[in-house]
Amino acid sequence: MEIKNRVKELRARHNLTQGALAEKVNVTRQTIVALEKGSYVPSLLLAMNIAHTFNLPIEEIFYLEEEKR
Repeated sequence: MEIKNRVKELRARHNLTQGALAEKVNVTRQTIVALEKGSYVPSLLLAMNIAHTFNLPIEEIFYLEEEKR
């Protein structure tokens, strides 16, 4: 299984740049870039901070997707 996310979609919906979101959740812009690309799995703390920023439950932002075989 693979962890997917809706960070890019939600960030755009809230008119936030990658840098602005990074500042709000106390990480670098590069971390947000990697997260949006799917090459970085966030810590629980980061996932919670992102969920708090968008005022959504974690499960509405991060979800599991089965890998194709």
